[in-house]
Amino acid sequence: MSAQKTPESIHLVHHPVVKHKLTMLRDENTSPHNFRLITEEIAQFLAYEATRDLKLVDREITTPMEKTVGQVAGEDLVLVSVMRAGLGMLGGMLRTLPFATVGHLGIYRDKFIHATVEYYLRLPKSVQGKKVLLLDPMLATGDTACAAIDRLKEFDVGTIRLVCILAAREGIARVRE
Repeated sequence: MSAQKTPESIHLVHHPVVKHKLTMLRDENTSPHNFRLITEEIAQFLAYEATRDLKLVDREITTPMEKTVGQVAGEDLVLVSVMRAGLGMLGGMLRTLPFATVGHLGIYRDKFIHATVEYYLRLPKSVQGKKVLLLDPMLATGDTACAAIDRLKEFDVGTIRLVCILAAREGIARVRE
């Protein structure tokens, strides 16, 4: 899989299949049903990319031939979906990362008061120190993403990775600040 990592810790996925699916996703003729399916499929690719450095631990298993040692995920991973849009990515992420736990954060940018509004928060019982993949398909201004990241930091989570399908330069710059 071809990917590019920029010095600013932004990881751009340049896989041909992802580009193909992104084109289909952006096409105005794509039905709502296909839009949802394509979003989940892209999320599966992004799950793979976002966990490239996932720690593994050895586990003894018995195969039909003999006992051997394999490797399984060795760290807890929490998927936090920014409601509602992030829910479209959650199924694909869980298909790839079934061992992850799930949280939800209802937050949006209110254009009239020029601020973010949180209306729901549900995280797994113990998130302290755990790696979080924050799911939001579109990074526009960055206000919602920054508010979500700040909120997660209040729970002393570990590394937070914002996973988006599309991102505007303005949003990237805001999150980077």
